[in-house]
Amino acid sequence: MIKPFALIALCVALLLGPDAAFAQGTNLKFGGLKGDPSQPVEVKADSLSVDQTNGAAEFAGNVLVTQGAMKLSADKVTVTYAADQKQVQSLHATGNVLLVNATDAAKGNEAVYTIASGAVVMTGDVVLTQGAAAIKGQKLSVDLKSGTGRMEGGVTTTFVPGGN
Repeated sequence: MIKPFALIALCVALLLGPDAAFAQGTNLKFGGLKGDPSQPVEVKADSLSVDQTNGAAEFAGNVLVTQGAMKLSADKVTVTYAADQKQVQSLHATGNVLLVNATDAAKGNEAVYTIASGAVVMTGDVVLTQGAAAIKGQKLSVDLKSGTGRMEGGVTTTFVPGGN
């Protein structure tokens, strides 16, 4: 007979994939965080400061970045432009960072979104919620194009048996 703890551990391993039981990081599927990085990016904020010398723009106060169905909010977002100053290269969000798309949401202290690759790296007390499940760690790396990602650094998970 299987003990309840062993059954729960088996369910978590099956839920998170074969690497979950033995890895320091956890590979995850992020169907809800899948997005199209080629869609237009809209930024709203209380204020905007532009530095022409280094090709950066800083949005501050109630910042909301929208790209398709994906929304990223933070206290501050710095936009870095490519050398030609025509294309946005990356967004660096700090303070109360929240990334939401479909049924998935991730929050942390900081995030860098590299537009061309569709890569988001979130750090600092990261919490990812997928339906009723929650996964915590120190670093979340997400590929928006494929909807896959990896959580690292003291990974813990909470799930509701029979829940989604």
